[in-house]
Amino acid sequence: MKVNNCLIMPMKDDLIPLNYRDISRYMRDISQYRLLSKEETCNLTRRVYEEGDKKAGRTLVVSNLRLVVKLVMNFRRYWKENFLDLIQEGNFGLAKAVDKYDPHRGVQFSSYAAYWIRAYILKFIMDNWRLVKIGTTQAQRKLFYSLNREKKNLESQGIKADNSTLAQRLKVREQDIQEMEQRLGNHDLSLESPIGDEHGPSHKTFLQSSCPGVEEAVAEHEYLAWFLQRLEDLRPELSNREQVILFERLLQEKPRTLSNIADQFAISRERIRQIETALLKRLKIIMLSEEEIIN
Repeated sequence: MKVNNCLIMPMKDDLIPLNYRDISRYMRDISQYRLLSKEETCNLTRRVYEEGDKKAGRTLVVSNLRLVVKLVMNFRRYWKENFLDLIQEGNFGLAKAVDKYDPHRGVQFSSYAAYWIRAYILKFIMDNWRLVKIGTTQAQRKLFYSLNREKKNLESQGIKADNSTLAQRLKVREQDIQEMEQRLGNHDLSLESPIGDEHGPSHKTFLQSSCPGVEEAVAEHEYLAWFLQRLEDLRPELSNREQVILFERLLQEKPRTLSNIADQFAISRERIRQIETALLKRLKIIMLSEEEIIN
């Protein structure tokens, strides 16, 4: 059972790099925390999840601060203000990931943390995109990331992307479409005005983003959690050999070899391969049937 505990946060000086003058100095300071091995990460995440160990949580956070900087670099073109603002938000997302991570789900901590880091960064950019916030309702948050993408999708199919069609496709009101278009199309500054000196990039680079929206990331995360839970539910229905093939070969980053599993059960590599093929077909049928029920 997960221990009920407050959000595990590192010390303020480690988490919020607001007093650093540039990114180089910040990187030098966080380099004092060594990277963790896979075994160390697994041990620390279990201690946080099962015991509520705040010291272990802080170690996980400070050892992954460089991961935040790496992910923040992908958002440079979308945020021209203080770059450390994005690092600060990403660090809060990292702390949230440490607090919510379940090591028994079969998802790597780094992948889970990356989801929360990106979510916090994207929310910060959306909240501060304009002097007047535009993501104050669920419909606005959805449109902020989806409107331009859906327009391009319709136009590529030869369909006129009018407000009525967009509203039906995105399941919002036509009024929401109209308001969001006005807000995105009327920036506080001229879209052609440069950022910084006259030779710098213009503000129009803010209008479109190639990054996936928060709603897509959340949906992907929820599907992954459902998929892994369904595999756990199937475990009692599988033979010992099928369980080993599924959980120790198919679902591992460093899977066991056919020869290794064949030696364990004293059968041929070809027989293990046949069992694996049959298992994959069985799983495909089960998952497709359940997706049809869900949809």
